[in-house]
Amino acid sequence: MLADFLKPPDLPSRRWTGFFFVGLLVLTLGIACSVKAGAQGNHSESIYRPQSDPLPPAADTFNALQSKSVGPPETAPLIASPVEQNTREPENSVEQGGKAERIVAAALASLARADSITARVRQRVRVGDRVLVGAGRYVQSGLGQDQRFRFETTMKSDTEEFELLEVCDSLFFWTYRRVGNLPPELERIDVRRTQERLEKLGVVDRHAVSAYLGGIQRPQALLREWFRFISVESAAIDDVAVWSIEGRWNTEKLAGILPVQAELIRSPTGMTAAQLPAGMPWSVRFSISKRELFPLRIEWLAIPGKRPVAEGFPEPIAVLEFYDVHIDDPVDASAFVYKPATEGLVDLTDTFVSQLGRLRP
Repeated sequence: MLADFLKPPDLPSRRWTGFFFVGLLVLTLGIACSVKAGAQGNHSESIYRPQSDPLPPAADTFNALQSKSVGPPETAPLIASPVEQNTREPENSVEQGGKAERIVAAALASLARADSITARVRQRVRVGDRVLVGAGRYVQSGLGQDQRFRFETTMKSDTEEFELLEVCDSLFFWTYRRVGNLPPELERIDVRRTQERLEKLGVVDRHAVSAYLGGIQRPQALLREWFRFISVESAAIDDVAVWSIEGRWNTEKLAGILPVQAELIRSPTGMTAAQLPAGMPWSVRFSISKRELFPLRIEWLAIPGKRPVAEGFPEPIAVLEFYDVHIDDPVDASAFVYKPATEGLVDLTDTFVSQLGRLRP
């Protein structure tokens, strides 16, 4: 069963399970979107509209992934051409890191402060020796405590189907998950109690709630928790000017996930990409549009293959892209109406609130 490929590695820390499913299942194991309303959008208003002086096309470095993809045939490449031109800014490493951190923080803040966002999603992830392809849609509306969102993806293999739906209606944050033939899971979290907990933690930014719950803000906020951004380059994707930003593991976060290797991780030489467990990323790369500060692409890089593996250059093992993006356009409020049957419902509010901690400022 393909579901066997979705099990997290046998690591000594249970926190890896959360990383695996947030970083891969939630983000990169999407499929065909079942939200059809407004799926085509107005390309003339999209942030992907062509700009002047387009850069020459580059070779698609995902050809190897596409040749192994599991799913129906495609009429066009799922993943757009990679960064077409990289120009490292002439700054020292400290300045590079500071600039990279500021851009990522500003991009996350811009997501929270947008009156509305609609975007289509496409994803590709390497799991073991297989490559899975997905697509979906994201819708967001409102600000602060009234912010609502819907993140929906579906994935199909040759024999199984996987679904993920996250809906925040400003009262509850709902998660519906179906993995292959396993029984579906339905969970919810009380938004008001989450807000009360954040106030006690001293989180005064009223726009910050969604980053603690789900949608596209939560996983990006978690990546900012786990990684430290060290470099920034000017680049382009489909004629859109972007910042290409690389992040590496926060040493203490990685040591907490891999306590047996903590001494090596904290040593001056550190742990190499080949020494990480299979499927665990070595670095993360954001491509953030310069004009809107919208994260158009997130890539997870690692040395693939069963361990032990020879040292080499990390390559993308998972890619998440947002396209046909519209900001501050009208949104159909029915997208946030969700009234599931309560059979099998698990309320996670008590556990979630008790474990909630502050994100990086």
